This record gives sequence, C-alpha cells and structure tokens, in this order.
Amino acid sequence: MGTPKDRGAKNKQKGSERKALLLRLSPDLHKELRKWATQDMRSLNAQIEFLLRAALQRRKGGDP
Repeated sequence: MGTPKDRGAKNKQKGSERKALLLRLSPDLHKELRKWATQDMRSLNAQIEFLLRAALQRRKGGDP
C-alpha cells in the first residue's frame, strides 16, 4: 500500500488532484466514524470519502 508520501506521489503521477476541505463534526459523530474507519481498516479521511462516493452512487441510481 505504501506510505502516505508514496501514495501522494502516485496521485501526482496519475494527474489527479486532491482538494482539501475543512469539515466540522460533532465529537460523537467523529468518534463513531473513526471507530467505523478502524473496523474497515481505513483512515478517517478515506472512510468519509468512501461514504460520500457510495452516497453519490445511490443518488445517481447505481449500486454503491
């Protein structure tokens, strides 16, 4: 999987750009998302991105 630095280099090689976003969460929601991310072996950021992508797919009428 590589280090975060390695993954960042891969993103730059592919020409993809990542956008930073400040997100304010309640402490309870943060705790639950962190717990879920850990169970799924993802970072909190990756988990939130995964959930947002799944929600967009459902909104478009596709399978997550």
